[in-house]
Amino acid sequence: MKTDTIAVIATAMSPSGIGIIRISGEDAFRIIDKIYRSKNGKKVLSNEKSHTIHYGYICDGERVIDEVMVLLMKAPNSYTREDTIEIDCHGGILVMKRILETVLKNGARPAEPGEFTKRAFLNGRIDLSQAESVIDIIQSKNDFALKSSVNQLQGSLNVKIKEIRQKIIHEIAFIESALDDPEHISIDGYGERLKKNIDDILVTVDKMIASSENGGILKEGIHTVIVGKPNAGKSSLLNLLVGQERAIVTDIAGTTRDILEEQINLNGITLNIIDTAGIRSTEDVVEKIGVDKAREHVDKADFIIYVVDSSTSLDENDMEIIEMLKGRRAVVLLNKSDLSPLTTEEQMRQFLSQKIISVSTKEHTGIDELEETIKDMFFHGELDFNDEVFITNIRHKNALINTKQSLSMVLGSIFDGMPEDFYSIDLRNAYEELSSIIGESMEEDLVNEIFSKFCMGK
Repeated sequence: MKTDTIAVIATAMSPSGIGIIRISGEDAFRIIDKIYRSKNGKKVLSNEKSHTIHYGYICDGERVIDEVMVLLMKAPNSYTREDTIEIDCHGGILVMKRILETVLKNGARPAEPGEFTKRAFLNGRIDLSQAESVIDIIQSKNDFALKSSVNQLQGSLNVKIKEIRQKIIHEIAFIESALDDPEHISIDGYGERLKKNIDDILVTVDKMIASSENGGILKEGIHTVIVGKPNAGKSSLLNLLVGQERAIVTDIAGTTRDILEEQINLNGITLNIIDTAGIRSTEDVVEKIGVDKAREHVDKADFIIYVVDSSTSLDENDMEIIEMLKGRRAVVLLNKSDLSPLTTEEQMRQFLSQKIISVSTKEHTGIDELEETIKDMFFHGELDFNDEVFITNIRHKNALINTKQSLSMVLGSIFDGMPEDFYSIDLRNAYEELSSIIGESMEEDLVNEIFSKFCMGK
């Protein structure tokens, strides 16, 4: 199928050492032959071997625009499976624009956001889940998210989905064959055999759906709230975790009145961390608003860090916070461990079952244990990514949920003693939902919507 030729500046539009202009399509070599000049003026790049680099100049007519290196990639051995050219030029904004203008003047058109990856998908080089992983790699906020996205780009999700689809299509084929040729293919006892196979498939699907919780955390980070009474050391903890003085710290109770948000990378895990006003009864109108906001953020948090001033006794404000923490993912930090304690771990154990750690934000102790606790709490130790697939995309999660519902309907039909052709209907629906994840059954509008979120040059 003939496609037009697209081009774009693939690097950021800011001054840099090198800029890249990427061209893809059937006319890529015709265009580069018109605008490229070698040092001796004789080399025709369309005659050169694929995956070679050539030094020369980009020219607009007789005018030299820049000294460049040109990388040649002939179809189908390129990212898009089309003839592809990359021009490495000096990274000035003006020179990159001039080269792109020259490319466009000679027959290319500007690429849309994500169009290179879209062509890779449409030309069968990658499936849709791999295409979506490209933008996830670009937007990765931590090492775990990056590893998960790279795994998906390498086809880990594709392999898992195809394994499940193969099992389902085998059952569909058997049912259709048995219905067409009942004399030679017996369906006696088939319902029980199918039930066992569906149960096995559902174990895998349930595991993938469950992984979406960790997957969302991998991708977006842990929504974390620091809570405690005034002067417990919440803002000091935030400053320590961030590595700079972001929150004002004083001996005056109630200094923090508004919400302060920071994103930090803690031992490879992203925390979207919020420092809140100290929770206490107050008549100060402004402070009361801050306390109400703190309560709202605690309700929505994935994870709560409860900072306790261990040099003071527990009071009614602590009791309110303790009630808020029951049944929640949280850790208790007994701060000011450098001072004589009035609140101990044994006392806290009377009210809360969560992990309790002694820390001193003044002396920077206990933070390493906090980091390891968070990792264990959310990821159960190290993530090796060797064979585990994490679902990080809400579209994939919804398709898996729909798959589970269709397979559950098959089990319902078996239980109710329905005819075998009822099984086939729901098995087909499950198969289609799985197909949508890797893009083998997708509406064009949805494909366009997915790729519209990409950045230029990808």
